[in-house]
Amino acid sequence: MAAKTEVPVVETKDLYAGYLPGVNILNGTNLYANKGELIGIIGPNGAGKSTFLKAIFGLVKVREGSITLNGDDITGLKANQLVSRGVGFVPQSNNVFPSLTIEENLQMGLYQRPGAYAERLEFVTGIFAELGKRLKQRAGSLSGGERQMVAMSRALMMDPTVLLLDEPSAGLSPVRQDEAFIRVSEINKAGVTTIMVEQNARRCLQICDRGYVLDQGKDAYNGSGRDLLNDPKVIGLYLGTLGA
Repeated sequence: MAAKTEVPVVETKDLYAGYLPGVNILNGTNLYANKGELIGIIGPNGAGKSTFLKAIFGLVKVREGSITLNGDDITGLKANQLVSRGVGFVPQSNNVFPSLTIEENLQMGLYQRPGAYAERLEFVTGIFAELGKRLKQRAGSLSGGERQMVAMSRALMMDPTVLLLDEPSAGLSPVRQDEAFIRVSEINKAGVTTIMVEQNARRCLQICDRGYVLDQGKDAYNGSGRDLLNDPKVIGLYLGTLGA
């Protein structure tokens, strides 16, 4: 009897997508993430990393290929539909409501399931304990690293099946970058399948289960984080500049 093949939580096949008519940023991108995995996506500037996450989350038009969530086709669904199906997304910038308090930001993340607020707040503050002590503080008064914590917490309020993170360490000090990577690992260990785009390639590959190297909109290399860290081609082409 053949072994049962695991259905990926998220899978993209031959994805072509872009912002302008006739101009593709993604050129046949493939990726899969199994339940509980932490997937890292690295590559040079302009490789299509952020566009890839936005295409999964319905923010960029997919022209060819498919995206599935637990085996169901979600290609072309709008962001609000994806959130209700268990897809969370944390953009790189403008990712909090600065005029609202931390608590109000978290409530915005649960607008589709307000009755679950107390339960989800307990989960989120279990990972981001300091936020639980500052719920009445306005998000606009927070540092970049603190805003990133609020943004990740808000996405987690809906109890996502998969969390898409677009460069969680961008613009942070070295100390705050380390904190961001620790938080990502904690979120993943709490059972959330995570797909992370990251400019700090070396640190990303150190914590991810598997990694993908995007170049010109294609997955040029993939493998375990450890294998990619030690791959001479990846070192020479990408880690020399991105991971130093």
